[in-house]
Formats: sequence, structure tokens, C-alpha cells
Amino acid sequence: MRQMNFGGPRGGRNGQIGFQSVDSNKRAVLWRLTKYVLARYKYYIATVLVCIVITSFTTLASSLFTRTLIDDYIVPLTQADRPEYASLAQVLFKLGLILFFGVVCSFTYNRLMISVSQGTMLRLRKRLFEQMQHLPVGYFDAHSNGDLMSVYTNDVDSLRQVISTSLAQVFNSVITISITFASMLVLSVPLTGVSILMAIVMMLTTAQLGKRSRGYFRAQQQSLARVNGFIEEMMTGQKVVKVFCHERQAIAEFEDINEQLRSSAYNANKIANIVMPVNGNLGNLGYVLIAVVGASLALADSAYFTMSLGTVVAFLQLNKSFTQPVSSVSQQINSVLNASVGAERVFALMDAEPEIDEGTVELENPQGDVDFSDVDFGYTPEKQVLFDIDINTNPGQKIAFVGGTGAGKTTIINLINRFYEIQAGKILYDGIPVTDIRKDSLRRSMGIVLQETHLFTGTVLDNIRYGKLDATDEECVQAARLVGADDFIRRLGRGYQTVLNADGGNLSQGERQLLAIARAAVANPPVLVLDEATSSIDTRTEQLVQRGMDTLMQGRTTFVIAHRLSTVRNADQIIVLDHGRIIEQGTHDELLQKRGRYFQLYTGNEIIS
Repeated sequence: MRQMNFGGPRGGRNGQIGFQSVDSNKRAVLWRLTKYVLARYKYYIATVLVCIVITSFTTLASSLFTRTLIDDYIVPLTQADRPEYASLAQVLFKLGLILFFGVVCSFTYNRLMISVSQGTMLRLRKRLFEQMQHLPVGYFDAHSNGDLMSVYTNDVDSLRQVISTSLAQVFNSVITISITFASMLVLSVPLTGVSILMAIVMMLTTAQLGKRSRGYFRAQQQSLARVNGFIEEMMTGQKVVKVFCHERQAIAEFEDINEQLRSSAYNANKIANIVMPVNGNLGNLGYVLIAVVGASLALADSAYFTMSLGTVVAFLQLNKSFTQPVSSVSQQINSVLNASVGAERVFALMDAEPEIDEGTVELENPQGDVDFSDVDFGYTPEKQVLFDIDINTNPGQKIAFVGGTGAGKTTIINLINRFYEIQAGKILYDGIPVTDIRKDSLRRSMGIVLQETHLFTGTVLDNIRYGKLDATDEECVQAARLVGADDFIRRLGRGYQTVLNADGGNLSQGERQLLAIARAAVANPPVLVLDEATSSIDTRTEQLVQRGMDTLMQGRTTFVIAHRLSTVRNADQIIVLDHGRIIEQGTHDELLQKRGRYFQLYTGNEIIS
């Protein structure tokens, strides 16, 4: 059986999207991004290329026309006694039409690139969200919410910028350099040599500065993810921060990670931002050199080199068209480097190994007979947390797990529904190994109430119906009545139609937990899993809920984790765990007679720490 371990059950906010799953080479990552774009928009890109070629030719035409304008029109007109401007006006009108056509093509390809970038972002976010739904629970334990959110926002947005702007700039630069270079060779080989020399210097400068700043851009994205993670953590835990007067420490810690972000962003941009000015000055230097060399050749009376004044001026225009793309590319270096790092993180999430489901059996009329046989488990191969777990149940029994914090109670529950895969032994469901059962079929047969309650944006009715999407309104109301939630729901502003926001922030913790229990009740499953389902409910409310849950548990196999031992006295089996091992097992009376660990817990303190 294939094992999937992503680390421990709880991930810190500093968990980072790994880079090992993608190519470390910047070019490979950017090439993969380019292929991703071309897969859907190859015809758009082809149209963009055609428009860029036309735009480049119109720019070239205006540069070459400078020679014709000076040599064939301006110079003769200055020497004529009675100059005629009709022919000049005619040719200028034709040039105006050509340039206008170039403007239209430029507008068209820029609009197309906006469509390509936004469409690609739509696909990326959809692909990332679909991928996230198929990742194992362990992946989210090992990666912080803030880091994952940073992929959806900052990293995806960096790709949008490079696709909408930089990709077109690269295409434009390559095409412009190619056709301009050919035209320069036709006009003057010596001056072309000077232009090539300066272009090489500019490209080497850009490459060296880009190489130095890439590491800083990676650090910037990682620091940004840490800042997002910390803010998300502080927002969700703001009440705890205030209760323990931790504001100053929180501010100090935020200032520390915020300073790390400022430092990495400063180092990245201080290098990248000097590329454009440096290349601009190098381009100006090349312009001066060409002007000097060109003027010398034009004034020299040589049998080997002859050059008109119009040729020199035209070549100077072409030189700008030749070096300007190099400067344009260097201007985009920030976006390209940011995008390459962002693409690494996006593709790392896209390439994360999805949850494997090798099961083929579809449960029909499940009875809820769950058995453990010599089960061993560890969140990582190096640290085993469960040892030789043997549990035999009969359908309809109530099984309670008790023990101290870290004993392995919740871990056992997570193995029943295959949130994690065991390393050794077997877990049988109705006599079938759970590894042979399809995960969706297995999980549909269970109603689960977790210790951490989560409500979704929507009405109270929608949140109850989440347990069974085809449940009628009456079924949802009956489930709420069963668990004692109906009274408080009807006291809300709009009753069952009250809209809950911010994870049910306008409800008490107990009320939120009641809704989670009602959500499990409406599913009417053969197996119930209650992970400290009443831990946040006061004693009076607990008594009401307990009566409803007792009715709910009739005829169902129920696994209960509870800190209050009074809630598990009527369990058919009470399993006492300590450091991942079963140390006692039996009914309440049997365990009291043994006068062991359970006896100590029950007679000493009913609240297990």
C-alpha cells in the first residue's frame, strides 16, 4: 500500500510551499508557464505575434523612411529655387497610414494579451482549487493557511503581470531585434558592429544583475507568505491575544517578520531597479559612438566607405530600435524574476501528490461494524504514535476513548475515515479492509463532529444541510430538534434563514457546536464519530444535547472522545489509551473494579487534562 506522509498532524505558520517538486532552473519554470499559456491560447498568441510583426515593420518603415526623407526630399528641396511640396506631402500621408495601421495592431495585441493573462489566471486558480480538494489532510497539517493563501493571491498575481506585460515585451523584442538587425546590416556593416558590441554589454549587465537579485526575490515571496500567515493567525486568535494581554509581543513578532520582508524586498529591488538606468546610459553611449563613427564615415572621402547624411540619421534611428528592446526586457526583470519564483510556488502546489484512493468497493447498506487488528501508525516513519491497536466492535455499540492529551484518541478516529493511512495491521469495516473501500463511500457512511467546529457562509439551514445535500427543509429542522438546537435557532433574527458569516462569529461556541452536531444528525449515518463534540457546551446545554445524542446514537456504531468521563459511563466499551497504546478496555463498571488508570481518572478528576 502506498504511504503518504506530509509531516506531523499540526503545521506551523512557517510551513512553506516546497520548491523541490518543481524545476529549480528559472528557464525551465518560465518555459513551463509559457507552455501552460499556449495550451489554451495558441491562436491568440499567434495573432499577437502577427500584430507584433506588423507593428515592428511599421516602426522599421518609419526609421528607414528617415533616409529617404533626408536624401530624396529635404536635401533636394533646400537646393531647389522653387521647391514643390506635393510629393513630400503624398509620401508623408502614406507613411501616416502605415503608422496608424501599426497603432491599431499594437492596440489589438495588447488587448489580446489582457484576455490571455486573465483567462490564464482563471484557469490557474481553478486548477489550484481543484488540486487542493484532492490533497490529503496531512498536506494541510504541514502547510500554513497563510502560505497557501499567498499562492492564490501574490504568486498568481505575479504571473498575471508577467503574462500581460513581459511576455508581449519578449515577443516584441525578439522580432524587433531580428528585423532591425537585418536592416542595419544592409545600411552599414561597420555601424552594425558598434551596435552589436553595445548590445552585448547591455545583455551581460542585465544577466549579472538578474542573477544576483533572483535569490532575493525568492526570499521576498517566502517572507510575504510568512507575513500573510502571521496576520491570518493573529486575526483568528485575536480573542486569545487580548485575553492574555499578548498585544505587545504580537506587535514585536510582526515587526520582526515584516522587517524580514522589507529587507528581502529592498535587496531584490535595489539591484533590479538599477538595470534600466544602467542599460539606458549604455544605450546613450552607443548612440554617441554611432553618431561619431557615422559622421566620420559620411565626411570621409574614401573609396571603401561611402555614406550619406540620411543613412547616418536612419541608422541612429535603427540603433534605438535595436537597443530599446534590450532596455525594455531589463525593465521587466522585476516582473520576470518575481514571476519565476511565483511560478515555482504555484507549480509546487499543482504538483503536490494528490490523495490516493486505491479502494474499489462501494458500500451498500453498511452496518457500522468497525474492527482494528494490530494497527501501527505514525505521522512520519521516524515517529510512531500508535502501537498494536486492537478493537472489536459490534454494530450499534458506543465506543469511548479516554486518556491524556497526546494519548492517540483523535488519531484513531482519523484512521477510521482514512484521513491517514496505517503502516501496519488492518482496519475492517463490515469485514472489509478500509483500504479496499472507496474513500467517498466510506466517509459518506459516517457522521463526524470534530472538536474544531467550522461553519460556512450561508443560512443556518444551508449549514445543517451540508451533512446531506439532498435533505429537505423538514429533515434539517428535525435534525436540529433532535440535538436541541431548534430553540436557539428560532430565537435568531430570521430563524433557519439567518445568514451566518465569518464562521458563525455571531453565535456562541456552544451554538456553533450544536449546528455541527445537527449537520451530522441530518446525514443519518450508520457510524457516528464525536471528537469531544460537547467540549464547548455548558453543563445545562450539554444535558439537553446529550438526550438528543442518545436518541441519535441508537442503532448506530458510535465512537466518542470525551474529556468529561460522566458522558461515557453508558458506553459499551471504554478504551483507555496512554502514549499510543491501549492499557485498559471494558465497561465503566469493569474498569472501576480493576482499580487501574481509569479508576484513577474517574475518582480523581473527571476532566482529563
